[in-house]
Amino acid sequence: MEKALDSRGRAEKPEAPRDYEELIRVIHERYDSMSKGYQSIALFLTQNPNDVAVRSVSALAERRGVHASNFVRFAQSLGYSGFKDLQELFQKRLSTAAPGFEARVKALEGELGAREDRSEYGFLRDLVVRDVASLRALLTDVAADDLARAAELLHRAEAIYLIGQLRSAPVVDLLRYVFTMLGKRCVLLDPSGGLATHMSRTMAKNDVLVAVSFRFYATEVVNVVENVAAGGISIIAITDSTLSPLAKSADVLFAVPEHEYTFSRSLAAPMCLAQALTVALAARLQNNAEDPRIPTVTGQ
Repeated sequence: MEKALDSRGRAEKPEAPRDYEELIRVIHERYDSMSKGYQSIALFLTQNPNDVAVRSVSALAERRGVHASNFVRFAQSLGYSGFKDLQELFQKRLSTAAPGFEARVKALEGELGAREDRSEYGFLRDLVVRDVASLRALLTDVAADDLARAAELLHRAEAIYLIGQLRSAPVVDLLRYVFTMLGKRCVLLDPSGGLATHMSRTMAKNDVLVAVSFRFYATEVVNVVENVAAGGISIIAITDSTLSPLAKSADVLFAVPEHEYTFSRSLAAPMCLAQALTVALAARLQNNAEDPRIPTVTGQ
C-alpha cells in the first residue's frame, strides 16, 4: 500500500480513526495489504473486543503469542501515538454497549482471576461463568435487523442448505433437526463421501445457504461459500469475526466473538444464536410471534 509523503518526502502519519466503527472499517479496508503479523493482530482485535477494552497490552500480547511492542506498532500504523489511544475506542464501545456490561466484564475478570478451586467442579464453574458472559454479549454483538432479515430469508427459501464442519458441525446439526421439524426442505452438505462441494452446486436462486465456521476455518466450507455467493444465492453466515473468510460473501453476517479458555472454545453463544433463528422462523411459519412452537419427533 503506497504511503502519502509530506513536503520533505517523508511518509505522512495516517489520520487515526475517531471511533470504534470507523476503526473497524479502516481495518477492513487495509486488511488485505497488511503483513501476516498485523493481520493476526487485526483478527484478534475484532474477535475479542471486550478483552481488548479491559486487559493490559501485555496480557493481550501474551494471549496472541507476540511481544507487546507488536500491538503498539500496529496501533501506530493506524495513526495512533500508542496502543492506549486505540484501546480507548474499545473501552468507549464497551461502556456504551449495554447498561452495566462493563462492570460485569470486570467482575468476571476478578472472579476468574481469584479462582483457587482446581477440582472437576471448579472447571465446571469456570466454564459456566465464561459462558454466561458470552451469552450476555450476544445482546450487543447481534443486531436486531440482522436477525429479522435472516429469518425472512429462511422463511422465503425454497430449500435451506447447511454447511459446517469440524467444531461447527453441532450447530448445523441442530439447525437441520429444527428446520426439518418445522417443515422446511433442508439439505445438509455433509462432508462424508467428499460430496459436499458437488451437492452445493444443485442450489437454486430461491434457496439459501447457512454456513457456520470458526477459526481455523474449514477449507471446504470457505470454498463452498465463495462458489455459492458467485452464483447469486443468499448466504447467512455464523462466524467469529467480521474479518472471517465467510464475511465478504454473506448477505447476513453474525460475527460472534469466541473466547478461548481451558482446552477448547465454547459453542454456547453460537448454539443460542442458532436457536434464536429457529424460533424466529417458527414465528413466521406459524404466524405466531407470541408463542411459536418447535415440533419434536416424540411429540403427539
